[in-house]
Amino acid sequence: MREMLYAAAHMLDVQFGQASDFGKVRKNNEDAMGSFIPSTRQQGRSHGFLFVVADGVGGMDLGEVASATAVSVMTEQFAQAQSGAMLISLLPRLIQSANTAVHNRRLEPAYRGKNMATTLVACALRYDQAVVSHVGDSRCYLVRNGVARQVTQDHTLVNEQFKMGLISAGDISSSDSRHALIRSVGPEMFVSPDTTALSLQPGDVLILCTDGLHDEMSESEIASIASQKKDANQIAHDLVARAVEIDGGDNTTAQVIRVRSVEQVGMYRGRPYRLPI
Repeated sequence: MREMLYAAAHMLDVQFGQASDFGKVRKNNEDAMGSFIPSTRQQGRSHGFLFVVADGVGGMDLGEVASATAVSVMTEQFAQAQSGAMLISLLPRLIQSANTAVHNRRLEPAYRGKNMATTLVACALRYDQAVVSHVGDSRCYLVRNGVARQVTQDHTLVNEQFKMGLISAGDISSSDSRHALIRSVGPEMFVSPDTTALSLQPGDVLILCTDGLHDEMSESEIASIASQKKDANQIAHDLVARAVEIDGGDNTTAQVIRVRSVEQVGMYRGRPYRLPI
């Protein structure tokens, strides 16, 4: 795995690491992850950064195919996006493109007649903003000042039951249907992701992860590991290793994005402009 540095005065400066593990039971890894890292300062402003985690469902090799397809479409189309595209509208469009690609793969001779689906969580960063868009139960956490906050809301049957007041928060972790998805990428021709914008602060840590991690670890334990003075790659490995140590019954994946500085901008008629320093 790798760690990426992107340093410039008064620029968005991000340190990135990632890790994935088969776990103790699975013989293959149906999780996938990808990223787009700008290669120049100008590209950092025109496009920004993208990080994506997906967790394939469906068993055998089809989960792998679905998650890998979705991640590759997201990263490739993000790189090709129009300069300065609004991230809050771009990410849902890219997820729809990924959905179409996964859906269409079922028409290929090798997969005809088989169901294929994946969860997906994506986070794009530019200037002093992060935009998070997701489908399914792969999550994004924001760790700030030693406290983790779940940014995404799982698209699961039990979470819907909880929001309707039919079950308590304590019932979720013990429910047999806690992994039953009500929304995923691939099965239908159209998908509806949830999308959220966040203002970033220096020192923030964003974590994208699959349920193999968040099923096993509390927010306080995630925050504790993410707040250590280690590089982002080591934190990602520590998070995954801890989740596998606790259970290891599922593939486990984490991407860790540490924000070291941001570039504050103002908005005029929907276009960003740099604020005087």
